[in-house]
This record gives sequence, C-alpha cells and structure tokens, in this order.
Amino acid sequence: MSNTNQSPSYNVTVLGGGSFGTAIANISAINNHSVSLWMRSEKQADDILESRENSRYLPGYKLHKNLVPSLSLEDSVRCADYVFVAVPSKAFRSVLEEAVPFLQPHAKLISLTKGIEPNSFKLMSQILQEVAPAHEIGVISGPNLAKEIADDQITATVIASYSPKLRAEVQEMLSCQSFRVYGNPDIYGVEMAGAIKNIYAIVAGLAAALGMADNTKAAIITRSLAEMSRFAVRLGANPMTFLGLAGVGDLIVTCTSSLSRNYRVGYYIGEGLTLKQAIKKIGETAEGINTLRMVNDKALELGIYMPLVKGLYAVIYEDMPISAISSKLMSGDLAQDVEFMSDGL
Repeated sequence: MSNTNQSPSYNVTVLGGGSFGTAIANISAINNHSVSLWMRSEKQADDILESRENSRYLPGYKLHKNLVPSLSLEDSVRCADYVFVAVPSKAFRSVLEEAVPFLQPHAKLISLTKGIEPNSFKLMSQILQEVAPAHEIGVISGPNLAKEIADDQITATVIASYSPKLRAEVQEMLSCQSFRVYGNPDIYGVEMAGAIKNIYAIVAGLAAALGMADNTKAAIITRSLAEMSRFAVRLGANPMTFLGLAGVGDLIVTCTSSLSRNYRVGYYIGEGLTLKQAIKKIGETAEGINTLRMVNDKALELGIYMPLVKGLYAVIYEDMPISAISSKLMSGDLAQDVEFMSDGL
C-alpha cells in the first residue's frame, strides 16, 4: 500500500484494536498521519510495539511505524484532530462518554462500527450526536473486509456526513492506491445499510452450509436488498443509498465471503453448531446476532414485511428448523421485484 496522499498531516486516534480499526489506523499511518490506536489489552499493545503486528486480529500484517498503541484513553484522544470509533456497539456509548471530556474543541468523530445500540435502537451516529453534540461527525461503511485491506487488495468505502468539509478531509486522509473513499451525505442510510446487512450475511452463510443452489443464493441476496432498503427507508433513509457501496456493495461481500464474521456464524450454525459454539469459534463480535433481535422487534412494531428476518429469528431464537428460512423466502404475497419502482417508472 503506497501513499499518494499529499494532504496535511493530522493527529488521528482510533478507538478499538479489532481488525477493521487496526486496518484504518494503519492506512492513516501510511498516509503520513500520527496515529494512536487505543485498546484495552496490554498484551495486544505489547505485540504491536515488539513485532509491529496485531497478532490477535490481523496476524501476519506489519503495521507502520507511525501507528502507536495506547492503553490510555485520555492520552489517545486529547491531541486528536480526528477520532475513529471502532468498538462494538454495546460498548460504543460508554467508551465515547469516557473520551469526550478529553477531546479538543475542533476534534471530529467518525464511527467505524456497524451496529445498533441495544434497547434504544439508535445508530452509532445518533449516539455520537447525543454524547458529543459540539463535534462534527461522520460514518465509514462499505465492503471493507479488514484482512483484504491489510493485504493491499483494491477496496472502496464510503464516508457519510452532513459536512462536505469533513467528507473531503476524510477522503484525502485515507485514500491511497489500494483504498478509495467515496462521499455520501445520507449518513442515516449508509449506517443503517451497514448494520442491517449483517443479518443477511448470517442467512447467506446458512444457505452455503446447506448446499443451496446458486439460483437460491442469488434470490437470497437480491431479496435481502429489497427487505433491508424497505426497512431503512421507512425509518428515513434515502433509497438510492442502497444502490451504492454501503448498500449492495457491502451486502454482496458480506453474503459471499468466508472472511465475513456474520457469514461464518451462519455457516457454522448450518453445519450444526449452536449459536454459542459458532460465536466462540469465530472469536470476534458478530454484530448481526444482536441486530437480528432488534430489527425483528422493530419490524413487528412498525408492521414492515421482512420474511428473511422473521425466518432467521425463528431459527436462532425459537429453535425452528433451518428450512423455515427457505419457506419464508417463498411465502407471502407475490411482491414487486424492485422496491420503490412505480408502474410508470
């Protein structure tokens, strides 16, 4: 990954030492920014200092010298121009509340977390707005498998923000020969797509483990896109967002790649493991499991037709046979092929 970035140098902090947080931190470091990677694990921090590797989440990939691990949240954020938050959704608010008192007034906050907060049904951007109302915010989402980013595979992502200036700065900050950053003003749609698609990755993993045909897999992915966009638009998203990288792009990669944590959860369950066994085997957070429960409840509350969500919920939480998903896919009214398209186009 070579640096073609001639933009000003920033002090960048990434909160969370998982695979995607580490990958974004390393791109920032390669692009000549001073980077602090905050993590809770002293062993992980020592590994990075000694071997220049995050051996737990990105083993085998050397990290740039500009990336410095930190165990102190205050030290990490107090000089930051940009703070990227990459902690799991269940810890997002608490970490942010701890960090905000130490932020510089001009610091900008970007979420890297694809999830929904339990109980409140709030997206990470909404938590950022609540906890840090004085700061500009944004969200990064897209088909971004961390190991492929670290391996210099050509990758594209989306920075969503209401601020054109923030979008432009992040595009310059992170773009390089193998990593391209596109802008989108629809922060809600970009983030909702990134959260909901994890549910359908679990469905796709199940389908793969059961040996379903390619026609079936294609039907699952395209009906997933219709279902997730129907849900998100009802809650205020722009339907066009789902035709871009954060929508169909992320859905394709997470529903087809064995590098996707949620896909693997579905695959292992399809092979006969329990949910608990599947999660333990992966060793990382699979946000789709928590998102499934929340989206199913919200869809019932609002009366939104989501047969795939309903089928997966029955399998995961109600011990229904896996055939429930295929029956849900083929049940119900004969619907319109493309959501939001009228007879007059």
